[in-house]
Amino acid sequence: MWTTDTEEKARAIIQDFTSRGLKLATAESCTGGLIAGALTEIAGSSSVVDRGFVTYSNEAKVEMLGVNPATLAAHGAVSRETAMEMARGAVLRSAADIAIAVTGIAGPGGGSAEKPVGLVHLAAAARDGAMIHREMRYGDIGRPAVRLATVHTALDLVAELAHAP
Repeated sequence: MWTTDTEEKARAIIQDFTSRGLKLATAESCTGGLIAGALTEIAGSSSVVDRGFVTYSNEAKVEMLGVNPATLAAHGAVSRETAMEMARGAVLRSAADIAIAVTGIAGPGGGSAEKPVGLVHLAAAARDGAMIHREMRYGDIGRPAVRLATVHTALDLVAELAHAP
């Protein structure tokens, strides 16, 4: 399932985090645990990956990550605001130094003019309060492709935040 690129990115994160003594958590909606799966495919990942939250429903986002129901009502599950609250919640509800969160519309249905299939919001949060967000519009390239592209972007975002000044 994983491409060589996926494995290389995951391996680099595991090696970097291991050498720096950092822990990571994932908070996933549209990827359904694939980011955690890519990371845990790497030997030695148990010293880095603290936990993964699969929060596919809005109720799970609220209960497991502390996403504010008002945020969901105002912006929807697939939004910058929700992704950022998911990432913050994953850091606060884990032993992680950094958390990555993703929420999006993988398709084939479920999109709209405002939020088309292939729209994904990703956020990475650090325990020290640093955060970064990316909005990706992969397009209607098929559910597996959207999910795999999201895993790649998520791994890039983790590495970016881990090395932010």
